[in-house]
Amino acid sequence: MRKIEKLEKRKKEIFLLVIIIIVAIGMIYSIFSEKTENIEEISSVQEEENNAVSTNNIIEEKIQTIMVHIMGQVNYPGVVELQENARIQDAIEAAGGTTSEADFSKINLAYILEDGMKIYIPKIGEEEKQAYITQDSGDTIIEENKKEEEGKLMVNINTASKEELESLPGIGEAIATRIINYRKENGKFSKIEDIQNVSGIGEAKYNNIKNYITVK
Repeated sequence: MRKIEKLEKRKKEIFLLVIIIIVAIGMIYSIFSEKTENIEEISSVQEEENNAVSTNNIIEEKIQTIMVHIMGQVNYPGVVELQENARIQDAIEAAGGTTSEADFSKINLAYILEDGMKIYIPKIGEEEKQAYITQDSGDTIIEENKKEEEGKLMVNINTASKEELESLPGIGEAIATRIINYRKENGKFSKIEDIQNVSGIGEAKYNNIKNYITVK
């Protein structure tokens, strides 16, 4: 009888030990799974943050700046740096605002600027000594005209120097350099319309300079 009792007791101990081992394994698995989920969640959050940072960097890289020269009735005339697609109103604000004698009757404050432009804010009652560049909409801006309307000297875009190119309306140093580089890489322009292949010269800028350029 004692042997049977000992055997039964041994079986109970073994059974209890097995139960303890199973419970321990379950607890260990539960803890491990929870940690794994936490690690995955942290990794997911970090990945989202990294993607957000990358997106912000891409957006910042796409933001370009332009340089324009603003003169006349502004508090701080000179060259100002603006974001691409800025308007005349933005240039005025960058120049410290206008004086009390500024005349806005001939200025389209919503006009979108391009790199290298020169803007002149006239004085009330001032005679028009500057030439107007008329846009398709009929709106105008005042820009210093470096050529005579009659008997003007045409600029040969196939041979013109950087300084000669900069004499064209709205053509600054950056675009003049691009024109020269384009000639070096692609050869001479066959017609004046081809200058629109140069980066930064869109339809509006082309319309401003087409009466002043030629190809030979």
